[in-house]
Amino acid sequence: MDSRQSPHIPITIFTGFLGAGKTSIILSLLPLLPKDYKVVLLKNEFGDVQVDSQLAKQSSLTAVSEILNGCMCCVLVGQMETALREIRDKYRPDRIIIECSGSAFPATLAFQIRELERQTDNDLRLDAIVTVIDAENFAGYEDTSPTAKMQASYSDIILINKHEHLDERALDILIDNLNTLNLDTPKIKCNGRNGVDPNVLFGIDSKLFRDPIPQGIEAHHDEVKTLTAYRGFLPTCHNHEHHDRESCTSHIEIDVDKGVLESALASLTKESVWRVKGFIRLDSAIWILNWAFGRYDLTLLKGDTSFMRDASIRLTVMGDKYELDRKPIPVAVKKFCADLQVQVM
Repeated sequence: MDSRQSPHIPITIFTGFLGAGKTSIILSLLPLLPKDYKVVLLKNEFGDVQVDSQLAKQSSLTAVSEILNGCMCCVLVGQMETALREIRDKYRPDRIIIECSGSAFPATLAFQIRELERQTDNDLRLDAIVTVIDAENFAGYEDTSPTAKMQASYSDIILINKHEHLDERALDILIDNLNTLNLDTPKIKCNGRNGVDPNVLFGIDSKLFRDPIPQGIEAHHDEVKTLTAYRGFLPTCHNHEHHDRESCTSHIEIDVDKGVLESALASLTKESVWRVKGFIRLDSAIWILNWAFGRYDLTLLKGDTSFMRDASIRLTVMGDKYELDRKPIPVAVKKFCADLQVQVM
């Protein structure tokens, strides 16, 4: 992984369904790389709550670039091209990692990078498409998500994450299912929080998507709906003639009870909600919440937390579009919002 031996900038695309663990795996790679190895992450997030990007900024990444409120495999492709050129010119990294949104099929993205290869005389080059599978929940969302199937079908490497939650028989069934979708692609089990050896993922020199895209393959499936859950106050101005910072005061939000949070999360069902992530005020500090298919973790947010001064909860809720578009909203989601006393926007 010596940049002197690779004059071009390799690009690794990480794809995988919501909550599969893409960000965690990417961050686990960093301590295993040489200290002078520069990696820039280009991340596509649902909504406008920059959760995983805040986690990434607490790592040893050289930089994090974000594309929000859309999917860069389709409507935001132009922004992706611009971002890649800017990363090249500003940082000249040893590698760029692109983390797609959970509903992205990377074919269109890969073809755009192939075009950039030609435009930049191979200065930017696609190295590999890596698909992360949530071993515990893949059988469930595979049945309802065409995107999940396509992500597994068109990949250089399939990483099987969270397999430690399965017994041997269930893991064998999962691998059989993956072989049905994609027999020839290597399937590698992640080593828990330690992820996988970067030497396995880097230097692949992908041969995918050099030919025109096969007919009948769609670039994106509109199957994910996002909601924003917020609890807090807006700044109030006491001087109605001069609305400047000095004349406005803020409310300091109180902590969320952890027991209430756990109860609210427990009320969610996998059928309607697949992922919840965002920021929450606990124990007089701001924590990053990541919930996926019944499991969650909390990570202390370090650095500037002023954006949460007037709020105790800022979450993005992601789930089945048809379920979350229902009127009224599903009972489980309604209870979740009522328990946490959040507004849904």
